[in-house]
Amino acid sequence: MSIPHNPVLLQEVLESFCTPLVVENGGVFIDCTLGFGGHSQALLQKYPKLKIIGIDQDEVAIAYAFERLSKFKNRFEVKFGRFSEVLPDIWNDDIVGILADIGVSSMQFDDKQRGFCFDSPLLDMRMNLHNALNAKEIVNTYSLTQLERIFRDFGEIGEWKKLARLIVDFRKKEKIVCASALSELISRHFKHTKIHPATLAFQALRIEVNDELGELERMLKICQEKNFQKGARVGIISFHSLEDRIVKTAFRDWERNCICPKEVMKCVCGNHHKRGKNFYKKPLSATKEEIKNNPRSRSAKLRVFEFGN
Repeated sequence: MSIPHNPVLLQEVLESFCTPLVVENGGVFIDCTLGFGGHSQALLQKYPKLKIIGIDQDEVAIAYAFERLSKFKNRFEVKFGRFSEVLPDIWNDDIVGILADIGVSSMQFDDKQRGFCFDSPLLDMRMNLHNALNAKEIVNTYSLTQLERIFRDFGEIGEWKKLARLIVDFRKKEKIVCASALSELISRHFKHTKIHPATLAFQALRIEVNDELGELERMLKICQEKNFQKGARVGIISFHSLEDRIVKTAFRDWERNCICPKEVMKCVCGNHHKRGKNFYKKPLSATKEEIKNNPRSRSAKLRVFEFGN
């Protein structure tokens, strides 16, 4: 069975979860974005006492990962669905680590039938093919204001108004039904820089289709509200500033003793809310060697939080 996806920051993940809880006690590890099982396989191999529950909403990825990790038998379990929905149902006191790789896998990008890539004959971008909303519906039915919002907020595109107007005017003449047509349209009207001119537009559409930022925020909220044993860690791999900003803010808030609003003159919360600490002062990034072997790792950042300070 060939491996379709190289997990990013693999060594950094293994080292980040090399804790007494994982090494000596084992316990339960949650891989919130199982994908094709690369991170989970490495963790299971390195830490023989560990049990992993993998979550994913991509049935193709789950089928592959299940076969790939079946050799670990009772040490691996898989759950289908959004991690924000599955995580509360499987929560228990034995959790020693949680990992979320908030990105689209190479296989999803490269599979033209999934509609993520610029030359795809489809315009889909769904991670869960059972979801009703896809990129084609957004491009062809969203209002000018709605398109402006997603290109501004999720793509951080400087000319978001121009892009939204371009799409609305074009679809009056003909429907945009494939990713290749959309990327060609954008390429004709926007300057080519270091990245493809459609990159940020496709990012914005993908985030909207899959509610990626909402999922991340809900997962972090669950972790904030649950009790962790001392030494348990949460690691998040992000790929752009929108995701990293959410993680950075959440981890910073978890470090605060006082959670009173800034306008309050005197602390009334008890000043004892600190959950733990950021394990790294700055996020970990891919090495030059990894970037050379896997260019898509160049934007990956890993932040890790350790509970029970």
